[in-house]
Amino acid sequence: MPDSFHVALTEKLPNLRRFALSLCKASHLADDLVQITVERALVARNSYDPASRIEAWLFRILKNAWIDITRKQRVRGQEFDIHDAPDLAGQENHKGDDRLMVANVVDAVEALPLEQREVLILICFEELSYAEAAEILDIPKGTVMSRLSRARTAIAVKVGIK
Repeated sequence: MPDSFHVALTEKLPNLRRFALSLCKASHLADDLVQITVERALVARNSYDPASRIEAWLFRILKNAWIDITRKQRVRGQEFDIHDAPDLAGQENHKGDDRLMVANVVDAVEALPLEQREVLILICFEELSYAEAAEILDIPKGTVMSRLSRARTAIAVKVGIK
């Protein structure tokens, strides 16, 4: 029977994959990131403080794995997975103006600099606090708030709300 750590880890897999996709924009690489994160979490299980939220701890591990991968990619070059991009937007489930708005928002989010995009995903999609996002990204809380504000403004401008 799985213990509470394994159950909590399993429950967070969709959140980890969503965050991984937001960072790398390629489903095969996102899957690799999640796998690396789970492996590292299991190895470092004893360093997890049960008094804290497991999401923040896992997202930090994933972010560090992403940094490791991007450092390796600088030597190999950039990889792209163009076949999965339309599926991320869920465009096939929307009609007319809704589909156009969703596509515009997805384009606006993808156009954000990585620093703004990762803050937006952690705060708005993963519903972490500013403090948790700051800890994951190893930046001050004020920087999280500033990046989030700039990200929201850029999206609003791009989709024509501002």
